[in-house]
Amino acid sequence: MPTSMIIVDDFLENAEGYREAALSLDYPDDQKNEGYPGRNSSKRILPEGLDQEISRLVGEPLRARKDYGHGRTRITLAQDKGRADIHIDPCYWSAILYLSLPEHGESGTHFYRHKETGTDRWLYEASDLQKLGARNQEEAKIRFNEILLQDGHDRSKWEETMHVPMKFNRLLILRPWLWHTAGPGFGSSLQDGRLIQVLFFDRA
Repeated sequence: MPTSMIIVDDFLENAEGYREAALSLDYPDDQKNEGYPGRNSSKRILPEGLDQEISRLVGEPLRARKDYGHGRTRITLAQDKGRADIHIDPCYWSAILYLSLPEHGESGTHFYRHKETGTDRWLYEASDLQKLGARNQEEAKIRFNEILLQDGHDRSKWEETMHVPMKFNRLLILRPWLWHTAGPGFGSSLQDGRLIQVLFFDRA
C-alpha cells in the first residue's frame, strides 16, 4: 500500500523570514536549469533538520540528493518559457515548498495520465511492462524515453488527474515517478513571481 504524496501546510515556523532569505539569493540568467521555466538560485538554503523531518513524514530514512538542484529556490515569471514539461524526477522522493504569497498569483503542481498507455506514473514493477508493450526492463526504458521525448510537450496526449494548489508555506512531498509538471509562472519580478524550493531525496 504505497503512499503517493503527502501535503503539509504551515511547514516552516518562520516562513516569512525563509521567504526573505530566498529572495536575497542570486538568480543568474546564464544557467542550465534542466529545461524548466524560470531560474534557480545559485546557492542553497535549507532548514535545520530537514532530512530528519522529511524522513519522519514519509516513514523511512532518507538522504538529500544534492547533485540534482536539491535546496535551490526557483523563480518563474509570467513570460518565462522552458523546454521541459510533463516529466518525472530521478530520485526516490521529491518535495516542493511553495513560497509565493497568495496575492501574487495562483499555480501549483499538476499530475497527468498518459492516454495511450493509461498510466499515471513511470512503471516500476515487472507486472507493468505489458502496459508499455515491453518484454523486459530495457525495452521499458526505451519506451519510457519515447513517451517523454514524443509526448512530454503535447498536452493532447495527456489527461490531467489532479492539481495540488499553491499555498504559501505548503510542502508537497510526492513520489517522483508520477507524471507531473509545474503550474504556470506569474508576476514580473522576483518579489511577485512564482517562488518555490525544490527538494530531492534518495533512500538513506
